[in-house]
Amino acid sequence: MLRLTELRLPIDHPPEALRPAILRRLRLREGELVDFTIARRGYDARKKNLIQFVYTLDLELRDEASVRGRNPGDRNLGTAPDTGYRHVARAPEGFRNRPVVIGAGPCGLTAGLILAQMGFRPIILERGKVVRERTKDTWALWRRSVLTPESNVQFGEGGAGTFSDGKLWSGIKDPQHLGRKVMEEFVKAGAPEEILYVSKPHIGTFRLVSMVEHMRRTVEKLGGEYRFGARVEGLDVETGADGTRRMRGLHLAEGEYLAADHVVLAIGHSARDTFAALERDGVFLEAKPFSIGVRIEHPQSLIDRARLGPHAGNPLLGAADYKLVHHATNGRAVYSFCMCPGGTVVAAASEPGRLVTNGMSQYSRAERNANAGIVVSISPEDYPGGPLAGIEFQRHWEERAFVAGGGTYAAPAQRVGDFLAGRASTELGQVVPSYKPGVTPTDLATCLPDFAVAAIREALPQFDRQIRGFAMADAVMTGVETRTSSPLRITRGDDFQSLNTVGLFPAGEGAGYAGGILSAGVDGIRVAEAVGIAMLGAQQLQPAS
Repeated sequence: MLRLTELRLPIDHPPEALRPAILRRLRLREGELVDFTIARRGYDARKKNLIQFVYTLDLELRDEASVRGRNPGDRNLGTAPDTGYRHVARAPEGFRNRPVVIGAGPCGLTAGLILAQMGFRPIILERGKVVRERTKDTWALWRRSVLTPESNVQFGEGGAGTFSDGKLWSGIKDPQHLGRKVMEEFVKAGAPEEILYVSKPHIGTFRLVSMVEHMRRTVEKLGGEYRFGARVEGLDVETGADGTRRMRGLHLAEGEYLAADHVVLAIGHSARDTFAALERDGVFLEAKPFSIGVRIEHPQSLIDRARLGPHAGNPLLGAADYKLVHHATNGRAVYSFCMCPGGTVVAAASEPGRLVTNGMSQYSRAERNANAGIVVSISPEDYPGGPLAGIEFQRHWEERAFVAGGGTYAAPAQRVGDFLAGRASTELGQVVPSYKPGVTPTDLATCLPDFAVAAIREALPQFDRQIRGFAMADAVMTGVETRTSSPLRITRGDDFQSLNTVGLFPAGEGAGYAGGILSAGVDGIRVAEAVGIAMLGAQQLQPAS
Protein backbone atom coordinates (compact mmCIF):
# COMPACT_ATOMS: atom_id res chain seq x y z
CA MET A 1 0.00 0.00 0.00
CA LEU A 2 1.25 3.49 -0.85
CA ARG A 3 0.74 6.75 1.04
CA LEU A 4 0.10 10.02 -0.78
CA THR A 5 0.55 13.25 1.16
CA GLU A 6 -0.20 16.93 0.50
CA LEU A 7 -3.20 16.43 -1.77
CA ARG A 8 -5.03 19.78 -1.65
CA LEU A 9 -8.66 20.50 -2.48
CA PRO A 10 -10.97 23.48 -1.85
CA ILE A 11 -12.80 23.19 1.47
CA ASP A 12 -16.18 23.10 -0.28
CA HIS A 13 -15.30 20.11 -2.46
CA PRO A 14 -17.85 17.24 -2.60
CA PRO A 15 -16.71 13.85 -1.17
CA GLU A 16 -16.75 12.29 -4.62
CA ALA A 17 -14.03 14.73 -5.76
CA LEU A 18 -11.30 12.85 -3.91
CA ARG A 19 -11.02 9.86 -6.23
CA PRO A 20 -10.59 11.84 -9.48
CA ALA A 21 -8.14 14.14 -7.68
CA ILE A 22 -5.97 11.12 -6.81
CA LEU A 23 -6.16 9.87 -10.40
CA ARG A 24 -5.05 13.24 -11.75
CA ARG A 25 -2.31 13.68 -9.19
CA LEU A 26 -0.67 10.31 -9.93
CA ARG A 27 -1.69 10.03 -13.64
CA LEU A 28 -3.71 6.87 -13.03
CA ARG A 29 -6.37 5.18 -15.09
CA GLU A 30 -9.62 4.42 -13.28
CA GLY A 31 -8.97 0.71 -12.91
CA GLU A 32 -5.51 1.18 -11.37
CA LEU A 33 -6.87 2.63 -8.11
CA VAL A 34 -8.58 -0.19 -6.23
CA ASP A 35 -9.46 1.77 -3.08
CA PHE A 36 -8.24 4.49 -0.76
CA THR A 37 -8.64 5.57 2.86
CA ILE A 38 -8.12 8.97 4.47
CA ALA A 39 -5.19 8.77 6.88
CA ARG A 40 -5.29 12.46 7.80
CA ARG A 41 -7.20 15.58 6.88
CA GLY A 42 -6.18 19.03 7.97
CA TYR A 43 -6.57 22.48 6.55
CA ASP A 44 -4.19 25.24 5.52
CA ALA A 45 -5.51 28.66 6.57
CA ARG A 46 -2.42 30.73 5.90
CA LYS A 47 -4.23 32.39 2.99
CA LYS A 48 -7.62 33.21 4.46
CA ASN A 49 -9.21 33.77 1.08
CA LEU A 50 -8.01 30.38 -0.17
CA ILE A 51 -8.35 27.90 2.69
CA GLN A 52 -7.80 24.34 1.50
CA PHE A 53 -8.19 20.86 2.93
CA VAL A 54 -4.89 18.97 2.92
CA TYR A 55 -5.15 15.18 2.70
CA THR A 56 -2.90 12.24 3.48
CA LEU A 57 -4.29 9.13 1.78
CA ASP A 58 -3.44 5.42 1.83
CA LEU A 59 -3.89 3.88 -1.61
CA GLU A 60 -4.57 0.30 -2.65
CA LEU A 61 -3.28 -0.06 -6.22
CA ARG A 62 -3.25 -2.86 -8.78
CA ASP A 63 0.42 -2.28 -9.61
CA GLU A 64 2.39 -0.23 -7.07
CA ALA A 65 5.66 -0.59 -8.97
CA SER A 66 4.14 0.90 -12.09
CA VAL A 67 2.75 3.88 -10.20
CA ARG A 68 6.11 4.50 -8.52
CA GLY A 69 7.78 4.30 -11.91
CA ARG A 70 5.53 7.02 -13.33
CA ASN A 71 6.19 9.29 -10.35
CA PRO A 72 9.96 9.07 -9.73
CA GLY A 73 11.33 11.36 -7.04
CA ASP A 74 7.87 12.32 -5.75
CA ARG A 75 8.51 13.19 -2.09
CA ASN A 76 4.79 12.97 -1.34
CA LEU A 77 4.49 9.35 -2.45
CA GLY A 78 5.86 6.52 -0.34
CA THR A 79 5.09 3.28 1.42
CA ALA A 80 2.21 3.49 3.88
CA PRO A 81 3.35 2.74 7.44
CA ASP A 82 2.12 -0.34 9.26
CA THR A 83 -0.08 1.11 12.01
CA GLY A 84 -1.51 -2.20 13.20
CA TYR A 85 -1.04 -2.92 16.91
CA ARG A 86 0.33 -6.22 18.20
CA HIS A 87 0.49 -7.15 21.86
CA VAL A 88 4.01 -7.79 23.11
CA ALA A 89 3.02 -10.42 25.69
CA ARG A 90 0.33 -12.92 26.62
CA ALA A 91 -0.45 -13.98 30.15
CA PRO A 92 0.72 -17.54 30.88
CA GLU A 93 -1.54 -20.10 32.49
CA GLY A 94 -1.62 -19.93 36.26
CA PHE A 95 0.22 -16.62 36.66
CA ARG A 96 0.30 -15.26 40.17
CA ASN A 97 -0.52 -11.86 41.64
CA ARG A 98 -2.56 -9.92 39.14
CA PRO A 99 -1.15 -6.51 38.17
CA VAL A 100 -2.69 -3.47 39.83
CA VAL A 101 -3.37 -0.13 38.13
CA ILE A 102 -3.82 2.87 40.43
CA GLY A 103 -5.99 5.50 38.74
CA ALA A 104 -8.70 5.28 36.08
CA GLY A 105 -7.84 8.38 34.07
CA PRO A 106 -6.74 8.20 30.41
CA CYS A 107 -3.41 6.58 31.28
CA GLY A 108 -4.70 4.08 33.84
CA LEU A 109 -7.74 3.24 31.74
CA THR A 110 -5.60 2.49 28.69
CA ALA A 111 -3.00 0.57 30.70
CA GLY A 112 -5.77 -1.52 32.25
CA LEU A 113 -7.31 -2.20 28.85
CA ILE A 114 -4.02 -3.38 27.31
CA LEU A 115 -3.24 -5.58 30.32
CA ALA A 116 -6.73 -7.07 30.06
CA GLN A 117 -6.31 -7.70 26.33
CA MET A 118 -3.04 -9.50 27.11
CA GLY A 119 -4.93 -11.73 29.56
CA PHE A 120 -3.48 -10.41 32.84
CA ARG A 121 -6.88 -9.60 34.44
CA PRO A 122 -5.75 -6.32 36.08
CA ILE A 123 -7.22 -4.83 39.23
CA ILE A 124 -7.91 -1.10 38.72
CA LEU A 125 -8.11 1.06 41.83
CA GLU A 126 -9.86 4.44 41.61
CA ARG A 127 -10.20 6.68 44.66
CA GLY A 128 -13.19 8.49 43.14
CA LYS A 129 -16.57 7.35 41.88
CA VAL A 130 -17.91 5.86 38.66
CA VAL A 131 -18.09 8.49 35.95
CA ARG A 132 -21.82 9.29 36.12
CA GLU A 133 -21.84 9.67 39.91
CA ARG A 134 -18.72 11.75 39.62
CA THR A 135 -20.46 13.96 37.04
CA LYS A 136 -23.25 14.69 39.53
CA ASP A 137 -20.71 15.71 42.18
CA THR A 138 -18.87 17.93 39.71
CA TRP A 139 -22.09 19.71 38.73
CA ALA A 140 -22.79 20.25 42.43
CA LEU A 141 -19.66 22.40 42.63
CA TRP A 142 -20.51 24.26 39.45
CA ARG A 143 -24.15 24.90 40.37
CA ARG A 144 -24.22 25.01 44.19
CA SER A 145 -20.58 25.59 45.28
CA VAL A 146 -20.48 22.18 46.98
CA LEU A 147 -17.07 20.49 46.68
CA THR A 148 -16.66 16.73 47.16
CA PRO A 149 -12.89 16.23 47.69
CA GLU A 150 -12.85 12.64 46.39
CA SER A 151 -15.19 13.22 43.43
CA ASN A 152 -14.66 16.25 41.21
CA VAL A 153 -12.96 17.42 38.02
CA GLN A 154 -9.66 15.89 39.17
CA PHE A 155 -10.75 12.63 40.84
CA GLY A 156 -12.98 9.85 39.57
CA GLU A 157 -13.37 7.48 36.66
CA GLY A 158 -12.07 9.06 33.45
CA GLY A 159 -9.66 11.41 35.22
CA ALA A 160 -9.26 15.13 34.57
CA GLY A 161 -9.52 14.58 30.82
CA THR A 162 -13.23 13.77 31.12
CA PHE A 163 -14.04 17.40 31.90
CA SER A 164 -12.02 19.01 29.13
CA ASP A 165 -12.24 19.61 25.41
CA GLY A 166 -11.41 15.96 24.81
CA LYS A 167 -8.45 16.94 22.61
CA LEU A 168 -6.74 13.98 21.00
CA TRP A 169 -3.57 15.37 19.51
CA SER A 170 -0.08 15.54 20.87
CA GLY A 171 3.43 16.52 19.91
CA ILE A 172 5.01 13.33 21.27
CA LYS A 173 7.21 11.11 19.14
CA ASP A 174 5.25 7.96 18.35
CA PRO A 175 7.27 5.72 15.98
CA GLN A 176 5.21 2.67 16.99
CA HIS A 177 1.93 4.41 16.12
CA LEU A 178 0.56 3.72 19.60
CA GLY A 179 -1.61 6.83 19.29
CA ARG A 180 -3.48 5.03 16.53
CA LYS A 181 -4.22 2.16 18.92
CA VAL A 182 -5.59 4.65 21.48
CA MET A 183 -7.80 6.26 18.84
CA GLU A 184 -9.08 2.91 17.57
CA GLU A 185 -10.08 1.88 21.08
CA PHE A 186 -11.88 5.20 21.53
CA VAL A 187 -13.79 4.63 18.29
CA LYS A 188 -14.79 1.15 19.48
CA ALA A 189 -16.06 2.82 22.66
CA GLY A 190 -18.24 5.29 20.76
CA ALA A 191 -16.02 8.16 19.62
CA PRO A 192 -16.75 9.52 16.12
CA GLU A 193 -14.69 7.72 13.46
CA GLU A 194 -13.37 11.04 12.19
CA ILE A 195 -10.89 11.17 15.10
CA LEU A 196 -8.85 8.61 13.15
CA TYR A 197 -8.03 11.11 10.42
CA VAL A 198 -8.85 14.76 11.23
CA SER A 199 -5.78 16.80 12.12
CA LYS A 200 -7.00 18.07 15.49
CA PRO A 201 -9.53 15.53 16.74
CA HIS A 202 -11.64 16.12 19.82
CA ILE A 203 -14.53 14.36 21.52
CA GLY A 204 -16.13 16.56 24.18
CA THR A 205 -17.26 15.75 27.70
CA PHE A 206 -20.66 14.15 27.04
CA ARG A 207 -19.21 11.57 24.66
CA LEU A 208 -16.26 10.91 26.94
CA VAL A 209 -18.59 9.84 29.76
CA SER A 210 -20.21 7.05 27.73
CA MET A 211 -16.86 6.04 26.23
CA VAL A 212 -15.29 5.61 29.66
CA GLU A 213 -18.19 3.38 30.69
CA HIS A 214 -17.85 1.29 27.54
CA MET A 215 -14.11 0.78 28.10
CA ARG A 216 -14.73 -0.23 31.70
CA ARG A 217 -17.19 -2.90 30.56
CA THR A 218 -14.64 -4.15 28.02
CA VAL A 219 -11.97 -4.52 30.69
CA GLU A 220 -14.40 -6.36 32.96
CA LYS A 221 -15.45 -8.77 30.19
CA LEU A 222 -11.78 -9.63 29.74
CA GLY A 223 -11.43 -10.50 33.42
CA GLY A 224 -10.34 -7.14 34.82
CA GLU A 225 -11.76 -5.74 38.04
CA TYR A 226 -12.56 -2.18 39.09
CA ARG A 227 -12.63 -1.00 42.70
CA PHE A 228 -14.01 2.49 43.26
CA GLY A 229 -13.53 4.49 46.44
CA ALA A 230 -10.19 2.71 46.81
CA ARG A 231 -7.63 5.29 47.92
CA VAL A 232 -4.04 4.10 48.21
CA GLU A 233 -2.44 5.35 51.42
CA GLY A 234 0.94 3.67 51.20
CA LEU A 235 3.17 1.06 49.64
CA ASP A 236 4.43 -2.23 51.05
CA VAL A 237 8.04 -2.32 49.86
CA GLU A 238 10.43 -5.14 50.74
CA THR A 239 14.16 -4.42 50.87
CA GLY A 240 16.34 -7.41 50.02
CA ALA A 241 19.75 -8.33 51.37
CA ASP A 242 21.31 -6.61 48.38
CA GLY A 243 19.43 -3.40 49.12
CA THR A 244 16.97 -3.78 46.22
CA ARG A 245 13.50 -2.46 46.99
CA ARG A 246 10.60 -4.48 45.57
CA MET A 247 6.86 -3.95 45.53
CA ARG A 248 4.91 -6.43 47.63
CA GLY A 249 1.57 -4.73 48.18
CA LEU A 250 -0.58 -1.66 48.78
CA HIS A 251 -2.13 -0.21 51.91
CA LEU A 252 -5.60 1.13 51.14
CA ALA A 253 -7.96 3.33 53.13
CA GLU A 254 -9.67 1.79 56.17
CA GLY A 255 -6.85 -0.67 56.75
CA GLU A 256 -7.31 -2.84 53.64
CA TYR A 257 -4.21 -4.55 52.21
CA LEU A 258 -3.77 -5.71 48.62
CA ALA A 259 -0.85 -7.91 47.58
CA ALA A 260 0.79 -6.61 44.40
CA ASP A 261 4.19 -7.22 42.83
CA HIS A 262 3.51 -5.14 39.67
CA VAL A 263 1.82 -1.77 40.10
CA VAL A 264 1.06 0.87 37.46
CA LEU A 265 1.03 4.25 39.20
CA ALA A 266 -1.28 6.40 37.03
CA ILE A 267 -2.52 8.78 39.70
CA GLY A 268 -2.84 12.05 37.77
CA HIS A 269 -1.28 15.41 38.56
CA SER A 270 -3.53 16.30 41.53
CA ALA A 271 -3.12 13.30 43.87
CA ARG A 272 -1.17 15.38 46.32
CA ASP A 273 -1.69 13.12 49.34
CA THR A 274 -0.46 10.14 47.31
CA PHE A 275 2.67 12.06 46.29
CA ALA A 276 3.34 12.69 49.99
CA ALA A 277 2.84 8.98 50.76
CA LEU A 278 5.27 8.02 48.01
CA GLU A 279 7.93 10.32 49.43
CA ARG A 280 7.31 8.90 52.91
CA ASP A 281 7.73 5.37 51.52
CA GLY A 282 11.06 6.26 49.94
CA VAL A 283 10.10 6.30 46.25
CA PHE A 284 12.45 8.48 44.23
CA LEU A 285 10.80 11.79 43.26
CA GLU A 286 12.18 14.99 41.79
CA ALA A 287 10.80 18.47 41.20
CA LYS A 288 10.03 19.47 37.61
CA PRO A 289 8.91 22.62 35.76
CA PHE A 290 5.24 23.46 35.30
CA SER A 291 3.24 26.63 34.63
CA ILE A 292 0.80 28.99 36.31
CA GLY A 293 -1.58 31.60 34.95
CA VAL A 294 -5.20 32.38 34.16
CA ARG A 295 -8.02 31.48 31.76
CA ILE A 296 -8.83 34.10 29.13
CA GLU A 297 -12.17 34.37 27.29
CA HIS A 298 -13.06 36.08 24.01
CA PRO A 299 -16.11 35.89 21.78
CA GLN A 300 -15.60 32.81 19.62
CA SER A 301 -16.67 34.89 16.63
CA LEU A 302 -13.63 37.15 17.16
CA ILE A 303 -11.26 34.17 17.05
CA ASP A 304 -13.05 32.74 14.00
CA ARG A 305 -12.70 35.99 12.04
CA ALA A 306 -9.06 36.40 12.99
CA ARG A 307 -8.11 32.84 12.07
CA LEU A 308 -10.44 32.01 9.17
CA GLY A 309 -11.28 35.37 7.61
CA PRO A 310 -14.25 35.14 5.19
CA HIS A 311 -14.61 31.42 6.00
CA ALA A 312 -15.44 32.14 9.66
CA GLY A 313 -18.43 30.10 10.71
CA ASN A 314 -18.01 27.50 7.98
CA PRO A 315 -19.31 24.26 9.57
CA LEU A 316 -16.67 22.24 7.72
CA LEU A 317 -13.96 24.13 9.60
CA GLY A 318 -15.78 24.44 12.93
CA ALA A 319 -14.79 26.79 15.71
CA ALA A 320 -11.26 28.11 15.24
CA ASP A 321 -8.48 27.53 17.75
CA TYR A 322 -5.08 29.13 18.32
CA LYS A 323 -1.67 28.43 19.77
CA LEU A 324 0.42 31.35 21.00
CA VAL A 325 3.78 31.81 22.69
CA HIS A 326 5.84 34.81 23.80
CA HIS A 327 9.29 34.91 25.40
CA ALA A 328 9.13 37.77 27.88
CA THR A 329 12.04 40.05 28.74
CA ASN A 330 12.11 38.69 32.31
CA GLY A 331 13.09 35.30 30.88
CA ARG A 332 9.68 33.65 31.21
CA ALA A 333 7.81 31.84 28.46
CA VAL A 334 4.12 32.81 28.21
CA TYR A 335 1.93 30.52 26.14
CA SER A 336 -1.62 29.46 25.49
CA PHE A 337 -2.58 26.16 27.09
CA CYS A 338 -5.50 23.78 26.54
CA MET A 339 -7.37 26.11 24.18
CA CYS A 340 -11.11 25.30 24.15
CA PRO A 341 -13.02 26.68 21.13
CA GLY A 342 -16.69 27.35 21.82
CA GLY A 343 -16.31 26.17 25.39
CA THR A 344 -16.55 27.19 29.02
CA VAL A 345 -14.23 27.88 31.94
CA VAL A 346 -14.90 25.39 34.73
CA ALA A 347 -14.22 25.08 38.44
CA ALA A 348 -11.56 22.39 38.88
CA ALA A 349 -10.82 22.53 42.62
CA SER A 350 -10.09 19.30 44.48
CA GLU A 351 -9.24 20.66 47.93
CA PRO A 352 -11.43 22.79 50.25
CA GLY A 353 -10.49 26.44 50.44
CA ARG A 354 -8.55 26.41 47.19
CA LEU A 355 -9.66 27.56 43.74
CA VAL A 356 -8.55 26.16 40.37
CA THR A 357 -9.81 26.81 36.83
CA ASN A 358 -9.75 24.67 33.70
CA GLY A 359 -11.35 24.73 30.26
CA MET A 360 -13.97 22.44 28.73
CA SER A 361 -15.86 22.06 25.43
CA GLN A 362 -18.57 19.79 24.16
CA TYR A 363 -18.20 18.02 20.83
CA SER A 364 -20.25 20.75 19.09
CA ARG A 365 -18.02 23.57 20.41
CA ALA A 366 -21.08 25.78 20.13
CA GLU A 367 -20.78 28.03 23.22
CA ARG A 368 -20.37 31.76 22.62
CA ASN A 369 -16.87 32.13 24.11
CA ALA A 370 -13.45 30.76 23.29
CA ASN A 371 -11.17 30.18 26.26
CA ALA A 372 -7.58 29.16 26.88
CA GLY A 373 -5.06 29.14 29.64
CA ILE A 374 -2.50 31.92 29.39
CA VAL A 375 0.27 30.52 31.54
CA VAL A 376 3.83 31.32 32.54
CA SER A 377 6.68 28.87 32.97
CA ILE A 378 7.78 27.92 36.47
CA SER A 379 11.03 26.11 37.33
CA PRO A 380 12.10 24.29 40.52
CA GLU A 381 14.32 27.28 41.29
CA ASP A 382 11.08 29.23 41.91
CA TYR A 383 10.01 26.87 44.69
CA PRO A 384 13.06 25.42 46.46
CA GLY A 385 12.46 22.82 49.14
CA GLY A 386 12.34 19.39 47.54
CA PRO A 387 10.03 17.43 45.25
CA LEU A 388 6.83 18.38 47.11
CA ALA A 389 7.58 22.10 47.20
CA GLY A 390 5.82 22.69 43.89
CA ILE A 391 2.58 21.44 45.42
CA GLU A 392 2.85 23.99 48.21
CA PHE A 393 3.57 26.68 45.62
CA GLN A 394 0.36 25.73 43.78
CA ARG A 395 -1.64 25.64 47.00
CA HIS A 396 -0.50 29.11 48.00
CA TRP A 397 -1.85 30.73 44.83
CA GLU A 398 -5.01 28.59 44.85
CA GLU A 399 -5.74 29.83 48.37
CA ARG A 400 -5.14 33.45 47.31
CA ALA A 401 -7.57 32.97 44.42
CA PHE A 402 -10.19 31.43 46.71
CA VAL A 403 -10.01 34.46 49.02
CA ALA A 404 -10.02 36.95 46.14
CA GLY A 405 -13.13 35.30 44.72
CA GLY A 406 -14.99 35.73 48.00
CA GLY A 407 -14.46 32.34 49.63
CA THR A 408 -17.42 30.65 47.95
CA TYR A 409 -15.69 28.99 44.93
CA ALA A 410 -16.61 32.04 42.86
CA ALA A 411 -13.49 32.87 40.86
CA PRO A 412 -11.55 36.14 40.77
CA ALA A 413 -11.91 37.77 37.35
CA GLN A 414 -10.61 40.87 35.61
CA ARG A 415 -11.08 42.71 32.32
CA VAL A 416 -7.96 42.59 30.16
CA GLY A 417 -8.03 46.39 29.86
CA ASP A 418 -7.92 46.78 33.63
CA PHE A 419 -5.21 44.10 33.99
CA LEU A 420 -2.98 45.87 31.47
CA ALA A 421 -3.60 49.22 33.19
CA GLY A 422 -2.74 47.77 36.61
CA ARG A 423 -6.09 48.51 38.22
CA ALA A 424 -8.70 46.25 39.77
CA SER A 425 -11.90 45.55 37.88
CA THR A 426 -15.12 46.67 39.54
CA GLU A 427 -17.40 45.44 36.78
CA LEU A 428 -17.25 43.39 33.61
CA GLY A 429 -18.04 44.39 30.04
CA GLN A 430 -19.48 42.81 26.92
CA VAL A 431 -17.71 39.45 27.31
CA VAL A 432 -19.80 37.44 29.77
CA PRO A 433 -17.63 35.01 31.74
CA SER A 434 -18.73 31.37 31.52
CA TYR A 435 -17.27 30.18 34.83
CA LYS A 436 -19.76 28.69 37.27
CA PRO A 437 -20.64 29.19 40.11
CA GLY A 438 -19.76 32.80 39.21
CA VAL A 439 -16.98 35.38 39.27
CA THR A 440 -15.92 38.30 41.43
CA PRO A 441 -14.35 41.31 39.66
CA THR A 442 -11.02 42.07 41.32
CA ASP A 443 -7.29 42.44 40.69
CA LEU A 444 -5.71 39.16 39.50
CA ALA A 445 -2.26 40.50 40.35
CA THR A 446 -3.00 39.44 43.95
CA CYS A 447 -3.41 35.82 42.81
CA LEU A 448 -0.22 35.36 40.78
CA PRO A 449 3.53 35.76 41.32
CA ASP A 450 4.86 39.16 40.31
CA PHE A 451 6.98 37.67 37.53
CA ALA A 452 3.89 35.97 36.04
CA VAL A 453 1.90 39.21 36.14
CA ALA A 454 4.70 41.11 34.40
CA ALA A 455 5.17 38.41 31.75
CA ILE A 456 1.45 38.18 30.91
CA ARG A 457 1.13 41.98 30.71
CA GLU A 458 3.96 41.98 28.19
CA ALA A 459 2.59 39.01 26.23
CA LEU A 460 -1.03 40.10 25.68
CA PRO A 461 -0.24 43.01 23.31
CA GLN A 462 2.11 40.71 21.40
CA PHE A 463 -0.63 38.12 21.05
CA ASP A 464 -2.91 40.88 19.77
CA ARG A 465 -0.56 41.30 16.79
CA GLN A 466 -1.24 37.69 15.80
CA ILE A 467 -4.96 37.65 16.64
CA ARG A 468 -6.48 41.10 16.21
CA GLY A 469 -8.63 41.81 19.25
CA PHE A 470 -6.88 39.39 21.61
CA ALA A 471 -6.04 42.23 23.99
CA MET A 472 -9.53 43.77 23.71
CA ALA A 473 -10.40 45.66 26.87
CA ASP A 474 -13.50 43.59 27.67
CA ALA A 475 -11.90 40.15 27.28
CA VAL A 476 -12.16 38.37 30.62
CA MET A 477 -9.38 36.73 32.61
CA THR A 478 -10.31 34.26 35.34
CA GLY A 479 -7.90 32.85 37.92
CA VAL A 480 -6.09 30.73 38.65
CA GLU A 481 -4.76 28.00 36.37
CA THR A 482 -2.26 25.94 38.39
CA ARG A 483 -2.74 22.32 37.27
CA THR A 484 -1.14 22.56 33.83
CA SER A 485 1.04 19.54 34.61
CA SER A 486 2.48 17.65 37.52
CA PRO A 487 4.91 19.71 39.62
CA LEU A 488 7.07 16.63 40.16
CA ARG A 489 8.33 13.53 38.34
CA ILE A 490 8.27 9.98 39.70
CA THR A 491 11.40 9.13 37.80
CA ARG A 492 11.65 5.79 36.00
CA GLY A 493 14.31 3.91 34.06
CA ASP A 494 14.42 2.46 30.58
CA ASP A 495 12.34 -0.50 31.81
CA PHE A 496 9.59 1.94 32.88
CA GLN A 497 10.06 1.00 36.55
CA SER A 498 10.79 3.42 39.38
CA LEU A 499 14.50 4.17 39.72
CA ASN A 500 14.58 2.66 43.19
CA THR A 501 11.47 0.45 43.53
CA VAL A 502 11.22 -2.69 41.40
CA GLY A 503 7.67 -3.50 40.35
CA LEU A 504 6.44 0.11 40.56
CA PHE A 505 5.69 1.58 37.12
CA PRO A 506 5.08 5.39 37.23
CA ALA A 507 2.92 6.48 34.30
CA GLY A 508 1.01 9.35 32.75
CA GLU A 509 0.61 12.97 33.77
CA GLY A 510 0.99 12.50 37.51
CA ALA A 511 4.34 10.82 37.05
CA GLY A 512 5.50 13.61 34.75
CA TYR A 513 5.49 11.55 31.53
CA ALA A 514 2.45 12.85 29.65
CA GLY A 515 0.42 15.98 29.01
CA GLY A 516 -3.07 15.38 27.70
CA ILE A 517 -5.42 12.52 26.89
CA LEU A 518 -3.57 11.10 23.90
CA SER A 519 -0.05 11.21 25.32
CA ALA A 520 -1.36 9.75 28.60
CA GLY A 521 -3.03 6.92 26.69
CA VAL A 522 0.15 6.22 24.72
CA ASP A 523 2.17 6.17 27.93
CA GLY A 524 -0.38 3.77 29.41
CA ILE A 525 0.23 1.36 26.52
CA ARG A 526 4.01 1.56 26.89
CA VAL A 527 3.85 0.93 30.61
CA ALA A 528 1.32 -1.91 30.26
CA GLU A 529 3.66 -3.59 27.77
CA ALA A 530 6.57 -3.20 30.20
CA VAL A 531 4.46 -4.73 32.98
CA GLY A 532 3.52 -7.67 30.76
CA ILE A 533 7.16 -8.35 29.90
CA ALA A 534 8.17 -8.04 33.57
CA MET A 535 5.41 -10.41 34.66
CA LEU A 536 6.48 -13.01 32.11
CA GLY A 537 10.03 -12.78 33.43
CA ALA A 538 8.84 -13.10 37.02
CA GLN A 539 6.68 -16.12 36.12
CA GLN A 540 9.67 -17.92 34.61
CA LEU A 541 11.69 -17.35 37.78
CA GLN A 542 9.04 -18.81 40.08
CA PRO A 543 9.63 -22.41 41.18
CA ALA A 544 7.20 -25.02 39.91
CA SER A 545 4.53 -25.88 42.46
